[in-house]
Amino acid sequence: MASRLPDPGPDERAHSDRLLQLLRTQIASQGPMPFAQYMERCLYAPGLGYYSAGKTKFGEGGDFVTAPELGGLFAQCVVTAVQPVMAMLGEEADFLELGGGSGAFAEAALRAFVQAGTLPHRYLILEPSADLRERQRERLAAALPAELNARVAWLDRPPEQAWRGVLFANEVVDALPTTRFTLRAGEAYEEHVALDGEGRLMRTDRPADALVAGAVRHLERDLGRPFDDGYRSEVLPQLPYWMQAVAGSLEAGVMLFVDYGYVRREYYLPERHDGTLMAHYRHHAHNDPLHWPGLNDLTASVDFTALAEAGNSAGFGVAAYLPQAQFLLASGLQQAFEQAHAQATDDFARHRLAQEVRRLTLPEQMGERFQAMLFARGLDVLPLDAELLAADQGGRL
Repeated sequence: MASRLPDPGPDERAHSDRLLQLLRTQIASQGPMPFAQYMERCLYAPGLGYYSAGKTKFGEGGDFVTAPELGGLFAQCVVTAVQPVMAMLGEEADFLELGGGSGAFAEAALRAFVQAGTLPHRYLILEPSADLRERQRERLAAALPAELNARVAWLDRPPEQAWRGVLFANEVVDALPTTRFTLRAGEAYEEHVALDGEGRLMRTDRPADALVAGAVRHLERDLGRPFDDGYRSEVLPQLPYWMQAVAGSLEAGVMLFVDYGYVRREYYLPERHDGTLMAHYRHHAHNDPLHWPGLNDLTASVDFTALAEAGNSAGFGVAAYLPQAQFLLASGLQQAFEQAHAQATDDFARHRLAQEVRRLTLPEQMGERFQAMLFARGLDVLPLDAELLAADQGGRL
């Protein structure tokens, strides 16, 4: 598959070579690198990782398209869903977006909050990439009125002081550095990245440590069956710690995660014997994470059962779990589309709106592959729309 990918230009090759040299040096001095650490370096190494470098990632000119890049309907529906919570919590309620992408979601969401009459006290963006942060800052400064833009603030780390409001994450969990595991003679092994005799990256397996082995055994107990020898997949043993880190200070409010993935029994189907890890480069998906490190987005599907467990361990309850299409339809997608369609000035704009709805809702597009999970904590009542709560499929978890 890698041979059919577009060739990178000279600057991209040089960028990848610099990261490759960093990886080689670390592996040569410290030994084979756990795949999760390799993925972390490829995505987030300062100045070299995929999300740290000055290259367009999102939209038609990047490597993949996220829901906010399609238009404003997705953000409008998210705001419609959480606006009652913001209203109930009052004027001091904040909205925290994890990973702001291009800034498209923040721009559309702030406009939707204005229309709903429930502006957050602060619109916070937790963005680890300095490059993306600057792109977001420039976009919002150019697109929003000064008084609205003044509510936006960027964070280097999750809030340490207790706060109230809404935490939102779209396609964030899939980019957490994932552990790859396999089974040999019933024992758990962890995938590592090593160097072959010619200094090229290669994958190799080493006996899993207690944390990874424990995570694999937890999966087997919950599934009610052992993994077959040779079965390979992903697990996030650090997910409960990550959840506590990003959401532990949210004392009252809701969290909304939207991502692609499955409930556990579907994630670890026997026929899915090489996991879900994928690389994305210029709108091509492939399965070689060692190809041009630093130029590919590396992702793995989300085990939503694990996400629910992590939320529970951080003190939250699952309020709703449902496919993205049902979440959007229960959150006013039809009304938002009709309003935008009526305001469209030409046939091209109306066509784009129709295409946006199709991509957001069709099962073979984002409608079924993406899931929405809502958590709540510290609320006397849960002011979510009855249609949204009625569509809950939490029993599948």
